[in-house]
Amino acid sequence: METTIILLNRVIIMFLLGAVGYIAYKRGKITDEGSKNIGNILIFISLPSVIINGFITERTPDKIKDLAISALLAAVILLISIVVSRLVFRKDAIASFAGAFSNPGFFGIPIIAALISSAASFYVASFIAFLNLLQWSYGVSILTGQKTGLKLKKIVTAPFMIAIFIGLVIFFSGITPPEIITSTLGFCAGLNTPLAMFAVGVYLAQCNLGKMIKKKELYLVSAVRLVLVPLISLLMLSLLPGVNDDLRYALLICSACPVGSNIAVYAQLHNKDYTYAVETVTASTLLCIITIPLIVRLAGILWM
Repeated sequence: METTIILLNRVIIMFLLGAVGYIAYKRGKITDEGSKNIGNILIFISLPSVIINGFITERTPDKIKDLAISALLAAVILLISIVVSRLVFRKDAIASFAGAFSNPGFFGIPIIAALISSAASFYVASFIAFLNLLQWSYGVSILTGQKTGLKLKKIVTAPFMIAIFIGLVIFFSGITPPEIITSTLGFCAGLNTPLAMFAVGVYLAQCNLGKMIKKKELYLVSAVRLVLVPLISLLMLSLLPGVNDDLRYALLICSACPVGSNIAVYAQLHNKDYTYAVETVTASTLLCIITIPLIVRLAGILWM
């Protein structure tokens, strides 16, 4: 019960931060251009700092083993998400994208840090890497209806990939960065939660909530993203013996996160229904305040 209360409190705090972003946008304190700037800070500074921070930990045989296991399980969970979402939303490309891809970087990591520890982001680095790769390839292909190849240069120069590479070098080399570097990374990583939730608040402010709550398809997308996929992931993780509990919780939370905000970016980029894309993010983000604590609570009962 204590874990559920901690998690629920954390989610409520995140929504209060989202309310700050909502009010700031409505009152003109955050403009559309300012919202884009917030996104750039998140993508190029804050999230990479969070990832690198996660790798600044002692290299041990158990940690190396956990890294390999987390990469394998992340790939399996994402494959499950893609297959399930595609089966449910055969004729709705945006819903298929939304159901398949969560928001572990901006939403999951802050919850994981609160529930487990900031070091637990180590377990989700592979999940974030695979998710972004799949969004760039499979996600874009279903939105456009065209097969699209991975552009190697674009992948390896992506901020999250550079951060993962730096983190792996630090981890496997055993180098401990000086305190001035780790402190700077810590401050930048600390921006992740408030700025990410400000961005969510801006998304909320751009939606007509009255019309949105009447759209049945949004509830189906949310059900797949927040309930069906996490429950299947929970079942799979429960059947695996000898897996670190912190690792299991971290990956489960990643699978239970709301629709990733990148869907709005890709929808806008490829001239698809941007409003619908934003609504899938908004609806699932609002509903996850109920579903994430329940999923984690259920896991706590099964994994006792």
